[in-house]
Amino acid sequence: MAPTTIGKGRETWTVGPDRVDLAGGRPPARCVALAAEPVEIAFDPGRSAIVVVDMQNAFCAPGGLAHSLGADLAPVRAPIAPLRRLLPIARRAGLPVVWVNWGLRPDQADLPPATLYPFLYGGRGPGLGGALPEGRGPVLEKGSWSAAVVDELAPQPQDIAVDKVRVSGFWNTPLDAILRNLDIRTLFFAGVNVDICVYHTLADASFLGYGCVLLADGCGATSPDFCVEATLFNVKRAFGFVAATEALAGALEGQASA
Repeated sequence: MAPTTIGKGRETWTVGPDRVDLAGGRPPARCVALAAEPVEIAFDPGRSAIVVVDMQNAFCAPGGLAHSLGADLAPVRAPIAPLRRLLPIARRAGLPVVWVNWGLRPDQADLPPATLYPFLYGGRGPGLGGALPEGRGPVLEKGSWSAAVVDELAPQPQDIAVDKVRVSGFWNTPLDAILRNLDIRTLFFAGVNVDICVYHTLADASFLGYGCVLLADGCGATSPDFCVEATLFNVKRAFGFVAATEALAGALEGQASA
């Protein structure tokens, strides 16, 4: 099959049997190849960003919500080391790092029961805004310890922070407006939980027309393995591509030295 162009104007991809070019219809300032599944992709670092979802104390730190409920933190802490390597490289390459995190109002005026209920964990959890043991609450309230990014991944001053109040980082937030204002068209996703908040933020990004790449080893989940496997399958099948943080780091370092 010969390569074909899909989309109109600047919003176009060139699609072939072994490669999909996400860099857009206009000649990019830089075009970098990246090993991915189901096919290799090419992207323009100047129009790309890394979106890190919910790497917060509530989910990833000892004493947080997940830990207080008895969850094994190893799977949600596993992305920390790969991201500690990747994010400085991405910043040097000019990619914005966007932190998309739960950050709730103290009065919970914008939280319906459908959002509050899952965090009760059948009555075992303190709920959104509830107090964690050892004075570590309130859960995911903006400005709280629970809502902060884990210490190992401390955001830098040039990074962008977006608070969310739903599973998807695009629902009623300025995320889309920020990305479009920066002329971003390709998004690399990392964070937790990959099968819930990362996945639904990525899916919404796809619906909005962004090229989406899930960084598999930059993500984690406390869910069973089959949930993660299904997420990776669905991303490759319907919403974008899957790659490794080390592959992206190598691609960015390679283009910087070219």
